[in-house]
Amino acid sequence: MPQTLHPQPEKFGSLLGYAPGGVAIYSSHYPSADQDDYPDRDSYRSFLDGVYMGYKWQCVEFARRWLYLNHGYVFDDVAMAYDIFRLHHVTRLADNELLPLHSFRNGGRRAPEPGCMLIWEEGGEFEVTGHVAIVTEVLADRIRFAEQNIEHSLLPKGQDWSRELTLSRGEDGGYFVDSAYLDSHILGWVIQTHDATDAEIPRPRDPGLYELNTRLAEQRGQHEQDWLDTTDRAEAAYVKAMHGHRLTESDLLTENYRYFRMSESAEQELKRATNELHLMFMHATQAVLQHEELLARFNIPKALWPRLKKSWDTRRGQMITGRFDFCVTERGIKVYEYNADSASCHMEAGRVQGKWASHFGVTEGEDSGEAISDALVSAWREAGVEGVLHIMQDTDKEETYHAQFMRAAAEAAGIQCKVLKGLAGLGWNDAGEIVDPDGTPIRFVWKTWAWETALDQIRAECEEDDSHPVLRTAEDAHPSPRLVDVLLRPDIMVFEPFWTLIPSNKAILPILWQIFPDHPYLLNSQFELTEDFNQRGYVSKPIAGRCGLNISLFDQHDKVLKETGGQFDAQDQVYQELWKLPDIDGYRTQVCTFSVAGKYAGSCVRVDKSLVITAQSDLLPLRIVEDEAL
Repeated sequence: MPQTLHPQPEKFGSLLGYAPGGVAIYSSHYPSADQDDYPDRDSYRSFLDGVYMGYKWQCVEFARRWLYLNHGYVFDDVAMAYDIFRLHHVTRLADNELLPLHSFRNGGRRAPEPGCMLIWEEGGEFEVTGHVAIVTEVLADRIRFAEQNIEHSLLPKGQDWSRELTLSRGEDGGYFVDSAYLDSHILGWVIQTHDATDAEIPRPRDPGLYELNTRLAEQRGQHEQDWLDTTDRAEAAYVKAMHGHRLTESDLLTENYRYFRMSESAEQELKRATNELHLMFMHATQAVLQHEELLARFNIPKALWPRLKKSWDTRRGQMITGRFDFCVTERGIKVYEYNADSASCHMEAGRVQGKWASHFGVTEGEDSGEAISDALVSAWREAGVEGVLHIMQDTDKEETYHAQFMRAAAEAAGIQCKVLKGLAGLGWNDAGEIVDPDGTPIRFVWKTWAWETALDQIRAECEEDDSHPVLRTAEDAHPSPRLVDVLLRPDIMVFEPFWTLIPSNKAILPILWQIFPDHPYLLNSQFELTEDFNQRGYVSKPIAGRCGLNISLFDQHDKVLKETGGQFDAQDQVYQELWKLPDIDGYRTQVCTFSVAGKYAGSCVRVDKSLVITAQSDLLPLRIVEDEAL
């Protein structure tokens, strides 16, 4: 059994001692927590220099705080301590640089070292959560480490470690740490290092947990009844766009009752993937903006490059929301792309599918999008909007309910909003500002238009590399502001920021592959066709395409599997490894996750009878169920 430091636990939050680097270790004896000091869940959240460390005073909080204070980097949010073993990077907060993180299995050939994280598997003493500690010393026959949430007693005077465990070496050269508890096991240790020799490649524990399936709700004629609130602006707009109270446009009766099911393990992996990929796309965006030979691949007028770089330098942390598109199968999780600019489906995922479940009597599992609205409200509270937020949309019916859904989130955050449909009525005031039809100056904008739409208006003006777009002013002979005059005006703050052009452009995909080769969430992507693609099949995508348009899928024999038309056929192409969407009960199924302020907020499924998801593809309800129920 592990050594006992002291039989008497100290009160919750008491200082127990200090780990190397002067990092405090606190008592996590929850029964003694004072309810006056900790009245609610938020009061248990630990922050340092405005950076979230974890929940007081758990093992994960200590590990993240130790790394931050000693090295200036932190690992991403995890659901359980054992999830740390599956992380691939830490983030250095001084410059948002991603540093590689590698895991080494207990019994493997890479020894633990001071400063690494020791990870326990879930089960036994660490049922459900697992455990993490920071290794402080590695001796010939034992290791010492500091931790929280095991013993809640004072450290002996002069001691900067919590416990020690036996370290042995096998005949094969592997290092093994004895966990001491008979019913718990040490997974291994996690080291921030560029040397991946002998590192573990995490695999899904049970591939079957990554296979979605569908069920039908009990049919009692629910589809014949109204179930959305048409007195609500967003829901009324949705009913109008869908021609009724429905999620699917299918005329088949059964499809009004169909819903998808996904395991908790699959959702946790999607959460990890979303959070990590957001950081990876940000890392690649910075690389693009630092190297003009890469930026030239994105077909953005050169005159706008300084504006892009300024947007990144001043507003990189001001992205509200984006959407990742994933393929989820028993082979794992692969990302297709990141819709970081003008992503859609928030309304369907964040509100409609939850109301569908309530009306149709589906109670199993949890609504996969129930946290999206609250996450958006929190993001808008931190957005820095002062005065009126103008929500600008085109006249498309889908954009109308999407705009109203976002309006509801911003208004819940205390922001005054006005929705503008199209550009009619925009003008200028005496101060030279663009104003809405009521004369209110436009200073903050959230848009459903993509930045690419604005660029199309000025590309003709920027055919020469050194030419600059001419924005209209009040003195022009034709004073009506265009979309580009609004979105590129320096005194108007637009969401999503201008730099989101980069991660949303498919040209980012080959660059990601170059920076993170063979990353388990990525598909091989290149600017040119290679022999490797011809052997396995590939997808051709326009770099600035949207909505699944102008995509071609080829098998290993170069036979066309599927093609879609559209207006992006003149765009440069990138090539991505073919990774087909799974066929689930007759639907090719894509899982989408929503990042809000750079973090996972929820998910949904998009489905189609064909291999390509387009703007016309359905969204069906998704429920998250316990692994055992899948």
